[in-house]
Amino acid sequence: MQAALAELLQLLELERLEINLFRGASRDIGSPQVFGGQVLGQALQAAYATVEGRVAHSLHAYFLRRGDFRAPIVYEVDRSRDGHSFSSRRVVAIQHGEQIFHMAASFQSPEEGLAHQIDMPTVPPPEQLPDLRELLEQVRSPLPPSLARFAGRHSPFEFRPVQAPALHDPRREAPRQDLWLRTVDRLGDDAVMHTCLLAYVSDYHLIATAMRPHGYTMASPGVVIASIDHAMWFHRPARVDEWLLYSIESPAAAGARAFARASLFTREGVLVASTAQEGLLRVTEH
Repeated sequence: MQAALAELLQLLELERLEINLFRGASRDIGSPQVFGGQVLGQALQAAYATVEGRVAHSLHAYFLRRGDFRAPIVYEVDRSRDGHSFSSRRVVAIQHGEQIFHMAASFQSPEEGLAHQIDMPTVPPPEQLPDLRELLEQVRSPLPPSLARFAGRHSPFEFRPVQAPALHDPRREAPRQDLWLRTVDRLGDDAVMHTCLLAYVSDYHLIATAMRPHGYTMASPGVVIASIDHAMWFHRPARVDEWLLYSIESPAAAGARAFARASLFTREGVLVASTAQEGLLRVTEH
């Protein structure tokens, strides 16, 4: 297995300290804080460890403080309720004695019911699109370490953007983008791990989409971004080692905050998940 993906899978395996208490390691992605997707994935893994026979259908999270990637994170799970069909969990992430994140997640026993969905956008298949890792390598000037680690050669995920990214030639564009994504290698059949990886990767590209109408990118000097909150709904089971279309739009930005929402489709057009995020988007003098 590719080393970065194996490292990520190990990162999502938590140490159980007590019946409702877990500890996870952190990973340096080249930014001054822990990647928000890591905390999302680990918190969901901790919540799953306290539930039996039910699957996550939604989560709602807030990022309170920057995480320190040099220190482990402790996750405390509150078993809020176990009902006839649903279980509710609250997870608090703690570092250096302070809360850095909290999340509410809901789980449901599998059940049949009415079903409908929106249509997937009409886009080229991933085989007809360039690999973002290759596009990054073609950039002549050095990229910020965070951007290189997020989507470069050593990323655990492969991205195929439908709209070509303007990394060092920013231009004002519509606040939306579509990307095909999948892990760089095949995974096993552990449905919980696939769900946690989906939560992890859902933190990619959302706020970057909100930069597009302003002519900024992740590589622009003076841009400060951070996740504030994150919500996700899991509609159907999904495999993260098979191509998924991440269709993102940013309806608004104001008050140094940007909002983005997205849908995740299989290549057959099945909507498997939806997500939404508000993040800090601040441009400083440089």
